[in-house]
Amino acid sequence: MVMTPKASKHQASGRLLVHPGPKKIRQVRSNVKTMLICFFDIQGIVHREFVPRCQTVNQEFYLGVLKRLRERVWRTRPELWRSGEWLIHHDNAPAHTALRIRQFLTSQCMTLVPHPPYSPDLASADYFLFPRMKRDLKGRRFDTVEDVIAASTRALNSIQVEEFQRCFEQWKQRLDKCISSNGEYFEGD
Repeated sequence: MVMTPKASKHQASGRLLVHPGPKKIRQVRSNVKTMLICFFDIQGIVHREFVPRCQTVNQEFYLGVLKRLRERVWRTRPELWRSGEWLIHHDNAPAHTALRIRQFLTSQCMTLVPHPPYSPDLASADYFLFPRMKRDLKGRRFDTVEDVIAASTRALNSIQVEEFQRCFEQWKQRLDKCISSNGEYFEGD
């Protein structure tokens, strides 16, 4: 960043005074990035995976993610698996709403909670999980993707069960608001 002074004449003394302009601070962003796909419930993280570099999250990739999620639910939440009373809520990203994905969910008896269009306030990853993780990661720079994954995993593991429980209470309140507004857009909690 280059700063140039602004000159102005001071009438009282007749001297030329140099005043620096306002300081501009630019946040330096890390060039090391990775995408996290994470499923969680009221008890905590159920399944997480980091998207490989240069991988597009298309319907084919997401189908693999859902298959791995099913396996993880079977292993870590056997009571939910047996009862079949677990729900999936994801936003309306194209990979999530593709016909192939909907067919897979139906064929596997995986119940999908509908997500109204233009409703980012209902995506628990957007209002809870990612802001919560950013609290632990903010201001840090990473040299490698492995460093990002390790720090993100630590941030995820540090989230207490009570925080997930509060998240789902908020989610219920947000869903109620959405229902009472007939799916129309609303702002705030």
